[in-house]
Amino acid sequence: MLARVVEFEGVSSARLAEMQQEMQGTELPEGVSAKEFVVLHDADAEKAVVVMFFDNEADYESSDAVLNAMPTDETPGRRTSVTKYDVAVHETL
Repeated sequence: MLARVVEFEGVSSARLAEMQQEMQGTELPEGVSAKEFVVLHDADAEKAVVVMFFDNEADYESSDAVLNAMPTDETPGRRTSVTKYDVAVHETL
């Protein structure tokens, strides 16, 4: 399993609430095959981290290309980094 970890700055609570409403009841963008995702938000610092999980390298690479091509108005804020990680441990308690 792989994780795509993206950090954003300039993410207000209002922007995050707006995105949550837009995403409710919708599917991931076409071409994105994440199995799970988590959004972390530090409202005081106006920063967010989005972690998306993928089953394999092919799913990661094709999804990464789609996500990198997204218009900036469809993201939470200014993207500051994108990092690929191998998922060493993943548990749901």
